[in-house]
Amino acid sequence: MNKLIAIVDDEPDIVELVTLHLGKAGFNVKGFLDAGSFTTFLDAQAPDLIILDLMLSDTDGLEICKLIKRREKFSSIPIIMLTAKAEETDKVLGLELGADDYVTKPFSPKELVARVKAVLRRKVQQEVTGRIEIGEVLTIDLEKYEVAVKGKKIELTSTEFKILQLLATRKGFVFSRDTILDYLWGQEKAVIDRTVDVHIRHLR
Repeated sequence: MNKLIAIVDDEPDIVELVTLHLGKAGFNVKGFLDAGSFTTFLDAQAPDLIILDLMLSDTDGLEICKLIKRREKFSSIPIIMLTAKAEETDKVLGLELGADDYVTKPFSPKELVARVKAVLRRKVQQEVTGRIEIGEVLTIDLEKYEVAVKGKKIELTSTEFKILQLLATRKGFVFSRDTILDYLWGQEKAVIDRTVDVHIRHLR
């Protein structure tokens, strides 16, 4: 596969276990026991996917996730969070920050490998086709910025298109108003959160 997977976890046994199983599946794997060594590596080379523990010894994994998703150079790298935090609020927060999947410890190495493959497949499909298709109902053309429902083109503003793209690329995930605003405008946002409600109402 020649895909490079970065695993960031402060438990050496976990890094070794994940590295072993991903290696058997044909992936190249680079392991890191702390956030510092990983961010140094990231500046030199971007992996194809990151498996990230939330409870690192030197930095909160959520902060690393924020850093990656806010930097344009790295924002498209898929992230799978691997953590002992099993509370629903932790999972929702991780997904809101841009994680593509969330796996709790203890975990099945075979399931983790399957999830890695699934996330990478979704990314490749979008890059190759430039389209997102949901069933036979909704088609989103990422290159032409066009949306069609059952073949009928739907007129959307650029903001509405971006919101729909966010929701469609992470089906089943829940996003807060602040997360959507941050996705649209980042730190430069100067709008009230109820603006999101208006756009969502138009999309519906």
